[in-house]
Amino acid sequence: MTLLTTKQSLPGSHNITRVELENGIVVLVYENYAAQSVVLTGSLRAGSQFESPEQNGLASLTASMLLRGTEHYDFDAINEALESVGADLDVGGAIHRTNFSGKALAEDLPLLIDLLAEALRRPTFPADHVDRLRGEIMTFLQIRQQDTRYRAGRAFYETLYPDTHPYHYSTRGTLTTLPTLTVDDLRAFQQKYYGPHGMQIVISGAIKAADAVEIVRARFEDWRNDDQPELPPVPAVDLPPRTRRVDVALAGKTQSDIVLGVLGPSRFSPDFQAAQLVNSVLGQFGMMGRIGATVREKLGLAYYAYSSVDGGYAPSPWSVSAGVNPANVDLAVARISDELKRLIDEPVSESDLSDNQSYFTGRLPLQLESNEGIAGAILNMEIYQLGLDYLVNYKDTIMRLTSADLLAAARKYLHPDRLVIAVAGPAGN
Repeated sequence: MTLLTTKQSLPGSHNITRVELENGIVVLVYENYAAQSVVLTGSLRAGSQFESPEQNGLASLTASMLLRGTEHYDFDAINEALESVGADLDVGGAIHRTNFSGKALAEDLPLLIDLLAEALRRPTFPADHVDRLRGEIMTFLQIRQQDTRYRAGRAFYETLYPDTHPYHYSTRGTLTTLPTLTVDDLRAFQQKYYGPHGMQIVISGAIKAADAVEIVRARFEDWRNDDQPELPPVPAVDLPPRTRRVDVALAGKTQSDIVLGVLGPSRFSPDFQAAQLVNSVLGQFGMMGRIGATVREKLGLAYYAYSSVDGGYAPSPWSVSAGVNPANVDLAVARISDELKRLIDEPVSESDLSDNQSYFTGRLPLQLESNEGIAGAILNMEIYQLGLDYLVNYKDTIMRLTSADLLAAARKYLHPDRLVIAVAGPAGN
């Protein structure tokens, strides 16, 4: 597929069609005839934020069941319809939203939208499939209980966020909560929280925008849910007054996994891009930034080491992850903390800034060389209110950032003396 390299060819207000249906669904279409396929992606406001701790996993289980049977298609019919034309369709639950995605030949978009409408609007939740899927998820969770990387990540989230916060919980649920969920629970969740308000559908591919909008309109514009609630506000969270560490002991393990970090920016924060560049310097660029160079390459303390800034609706983790020999845990934590202190004590050099700016702007065409990448970018632009010209202006936005901007972001979010540290590994280390 041809790379998008100029402002004129980038998705923007000049070539993205945006239509809001009468019931509130926003449809965005980008015509791209480089391949004879279409990709759709989208979301609606029906995530785990709406479930109680006692029903943890309900939103995810509901979403995963949508393609297991509907009023007009049973499980086999759904799969046969998709397989007969080589199409894909998936639905999954997240914290704030339920997300969906699909791909088909352009001529089969009506079928894809038909099946999506059936799944979102008219699921039947067959009991045998609920039990089977629940069992699969519980088996997955049982296996993950012995995974040091998974356990460190869960301990980190559970320590960083209190049990009154939706980010404290795994969207998949737990071995305790999943067995309590019933077909009636899933049906009630779908009926209450699924609806057109706050829903987006993005289509990118070889189809005229007007035709794509009409296909969606015919299947979705009559959908109503007058009881659909607004997204509740996400509770505010403060960092601990001093560093907190939690250790998870797992018998028989030979490696320890570390996740440490702080509260980072939300995707709505004006300094999100500055934080992303700082994070790239810290633990992404090249062989995983300064952390990779120091902790892994120079000192040989880690099998892997990197940092990430999650972004999202609310302040999300800015974290560092590393896999180390259990004997090196404390030393690895100390050296990672040194790199955090360095970022708040001294500005990023002009050469580091320039290298990372070039990396960010240079990878954009690669991210947009497929319909999947284009559709995902447009969806994020809509959800996070970035504007249709976000990609067109992206290079200018990144190149305007200065070392002072990065230093300000680092000092705002990175607090080496108020870290949450989670370590999972063998006992006694």
